[in-house]
Amino acid sequence: MEWIVSIDEQGLRLDKFLAEAGRLGSRRRASVALDRGKVFVNTVEAPRDAAARRLAAGDRVRVWIDRPGSARGRVARRAGDLHIVFEDDTLIVLDKPAGLLAVPLERRGGAPSIFDQLTAYLRPHGKRRPLVVHRIDRDTSGLVVFARDAAAQNRLRLQFKRHTVDRLYWAVVYGHPEPADGTWRDRLVWHEKVLIQKETHPRDPRGMDAVSHYKVLERFRLSSLVEVRLETGKRNQIRIQARLRGHTLVGERRYVYGPDELRPIQFERQALHAHRLAFEHPATGELLRFEAPIPADLNDLLARLRRSA
Repeated sequence: MEWIVSIDEQGLRLDKFLAEAGRLGSRRRASVALDRGKVFVNTVEAPRDAAARRLAAGDRVRVWIDRPGSARGRVARRAGDLHIVFEDDTLIVLDKPAGLLAVPLERRGGAPSIFDQLTAYLRPHGKRRPLVVHRIDRDTSGLVVFARDAAAQNRLRLQFKRHTVDRLYWAVVYGHPEPADGTWRDRLVWHEKVLIQKETHPRDPRGMDAVSHYKVLERFRLSSLVEVRLETGKRNQIRIQARLRGHTLVGERRYVYGPDELRPIQFERQALHAHRLAFEHPATGELLRFEAPIPADLNDLLARLRRSA
């Protein structure tokens, strides 16, 4: 992340500049970034005691979030079937493959889950079972985070509840959303019997608001690659909101209505990937940001669509 100091901002302290909304958002995060050697001013690393440095108009301030060696946890490694993106004493971030539940479900007794795999990974080391923070769908690939203790779980869940977690997905949908970027707002209600979200009346007391911000990244002949940033995080939110606008996800099986639904593109799951996750570390306040690369099956789909465009 990089910003140029404007004329109106000249003379600001470096930590105050970084703490502005839209940058790091707090002085605590700015302090952590300086302490970890992640802040650069005009390509030169800012020392730890540079918080009070006054900035000049035109200065370039950069925060290198993923600077190697700047995190205290172990990062990006495999442990058996687990792809561990980040691990420390407080939390674990995993890259979940499609086809695997995030957590066990009673109605799918015996179905494998990444929670079970993580529990098995921790057990030989005498470590406690992981605690669930959030979930993604079985056939959605990408990032999911688990807590290592109750305090961390509560702090992380509070961030999700307050919608301060940056959750960015990539989806392949039928058609070409217009305009090319915008916001989807709906009132949804979860039906326990059929286990799907449905649109409901704005004043339905059972309903909950669902808000997603989207941007078309690439257009193909019959479909589009869309980036979706969740403001809220309702179950199956992207899948139902895209369908409500006539842009069913490629490979979708549940949110498909009517016999005339055309699904000419073959794909074995809904084309949805939890690509980016950013949140405040529950213990240190550091802003953590992770990305999961596009998995092979989705890459193959995109290659096919580009060839036929």
